[in-house]
Amino acid sequence: MSSNTDTVAVHGWTAVPRDANAILKGQPYLHKPDSLLVKDIKFPSDNEVVSKVQQFAKEKLTSQTYNHSMRVYYFSMAILHQQFPDHAKTLSSSTLALTCLLHDIGATHEHIHSTQLSFEFFGGILALDLLSKQLNAPKSQAEAVCEAIIRHQDLGTVGTITFLGQLIQLATIYDNMGGNPDMVHVDTRVDVNKAFPRDGWSRCFSDTIREENGAKPWAHTTHLGEEDFPNGVLGNKLMAEYDGWK
Repeated sequence: MSSNTDTVAVHGWTAVPRDANAILKGQPYLHKPDSLLVKDIKFPSDNEVVSKVQQFAKEKLTSQTYNHSMRVYYFSMAILHQQFPDHAKTLSSSTLALTCLLHDIGATHEHIHSTQLSFEFFGGILALDLLSKQLNAPKSQAEAVCEAIIRHQDLGTVGTITFLGQLIQLATIYDNMGGNPDMVHVDTRVDVNKAFPRDGWSRCFSDTIREENGAKPWAHTTHLGEEDFPNGVLGNKLMAEYDGWK
């Protein structure tokens, strides 16, 4: 079995537009979303690497960040299967789960202050080390997760990104800022927030952005706007009614 072509599809390496508007063809959604609940979406906890990384994430992340990471997985799966069914036929749910669980590992208080690297870059390095050196994950999978984490806040309109990276961008911006609100069915939105409560996530993440930008005025996050981004997270109207859920 050929190798490169297979791993490209399985681990989400397919090049797609970096511009989210382009991949959605300028529409609110490609396919009208249907109601999809958490119980209908499988989390690959039977995969040994995913199971170990999930435990690692529970230990290293705050409860708010862990719940955000899990919401990103479930929103990603809904977006994947309903908006991009062709990619859903091949993309590994384990690779997606690993990316979601680790995408904010570089944004812990400890890690923000242990390096001069921007949190996405340090997070990608940490994930690559954990997956490839400690857990012996396949090389293509570990590198796909690393690349997607490094680029998960690399929003823009020029060039391409891996499909996995674009999927994580769509799901994180949906959860953090209410981006492309019609892409996910309201039943899915409510159920995912019930299963993994926000517990003040908007304030929590907004404060984390300001913490990093204050410590590292060169941080990659600043390209999203030193005030626009944290204010956009704090003012997330789509998720406001769920933000106090615990």
